[in-house]
Amino acid sequence: MTRLSVFLLSLIASPAFAAGGSFFTLYNTNFVVSIAFICFVAVILYLGVPKMLANMLDARADTIKAELNEAKSLRDEAKALLASYEKKQKDVQVQADRIINAAKTEAAAAADQAKADIVSSVARRIAAAEEQIRSAEASAVKEVRDQAIVIAIGAARDIISNQMTIADGDALIDDAILQVDKKFH
Repeated sequence: MTRLSVFLLSLIASPAFAAGGSFFTLYNTNFVVSIAFICFVAVILYLGVPKMLANMLDARADTIKAELNEAKSLRDEAKALLASYEKKQKDVQVQADRIINAAKTEAAAAADQAKADIVSSVARRIAAAEEQIRSAEASAVKEVRDQAIVIAIGAARDIISNQMTIADGDALIDDAILQVDKKFH
């Protein structure tokens, strides 16, 4: 009710009263518009439009508060999720560093093993080559000895055949037969 009285008082102090003549006639457009406005405001107040507007604004404010609360909770969840992913990323980075260090260590060990294998392989090949050289030397010495024996036998045959007579040869054969006979009996 105080609103209505404030409204009426504001109408009384309107610029329409500054004009001359009678204000309260239906020929005065300002008076007709004022009455129509008062009726309009009365209908709006009678139908409870301000309460409906207040309720709608309160409902909208509650919806906005709920959305803000939901957004806040979503932000908190996002922060927690981000923190967990950052922790997982750090863990994965630490694990990747560990794997890289282990791979480097294994690579160094494999390189050292490969070097050791190469050294032992070279040593075996050198030993095999030296054995082949010794074998070739022994074979060459044997061939030279065999050749020397063949040459010596041939030379001895020539010398013996030139210096020995038939009687000396028969005596040697008889002597050899006797020695064989003694050794076997």
